[in-house]
Amino acid sequence: MIRVFVVAPTAALRLVLRARLDGPGITVVGDGATVDGAPSDVDAIVLGDAERLAASMATRLATGPRALVTLADDARPAATLRQLPLRGWAIVARDASPAELRAATTAAAQGLAVLPTALAARLLPARLPSSDSSRDEEPEPLTPREREVLDLVSHGLSNRQIAERLAISEHTVKFHVASICGKLGAASRTDAVSRGVRRGLVTL
Repeated sequence: MIRVFVVAPTAALRLVLRARLDGPGITVVGDGATVDGAPSDVDAIVLGDAERLAASMATRLATGPRALVTLADDARPAATLRQLPLRGWAIVARDASPAELRAATTAAAQGLAVLPTALAARLLPARLPSSDSSRDEEPEPLTPREREVLDLVSHGLSNRQIAERLAISEHTVKFHVASICGKLGAASRTDAVSRGVRRGLVTL
C-alpha cells in the first residue's frame, strides 16, 4: 500500500485531491497546507500547487528520499524536481483524471519519473534521424532501365534471362538489381517487387 500525504493551499483543493487519489493500492494518510506535517514514513507527497515546490525543497532535503508528485500545466517544475534527492517524481496535468493521478503517483513511488506526453515532447531531445525520417522523404526515382529490370524481376526472370532479354551483361543486371533494392529500401528481390507494386512501379 502506497502511503500519500497531500499538500494544497486550500482545504477544498486538498479534499478534491484526496478523493481523486482514493483507490486500490493508495491510502492518503493526511494533508496540509505545507509539507511540514507530512509523516516521515509516507511514500509520496502530492502537491496540488507547483508554485509551492521551491518552498518545499528544504524539507525534502532534510527528510530523505520520497516520491514527489506535483500538478502543473507546464514543464517548469521539472528543473527543480530533478535536483531533489527523490526516489521518483511526477508532473501531472491539473485536469488529469483520477486514474491518471493514481497511476503517476504509483509510478513515482516505485522510483520512476513521469511526465504527460505533451510536456515530455518539450523536455526530451528530438529523436535522432532514423528510418522514420527516411520514410517521410520522397524516394529516389528509378531510371527507365531499372524499371525495365524490376518489371522483368516481377515476372520471375533470373538475372541471366533478364540479361538476354535486354541484351546486356549479367553483371550489369546484378548492378541494376542492387540499385533498385537500395532506392526502394528492399532487402531482397521479392521485397523489391512488393515495394514496387505498392508504389505503382510494377503491375502484376
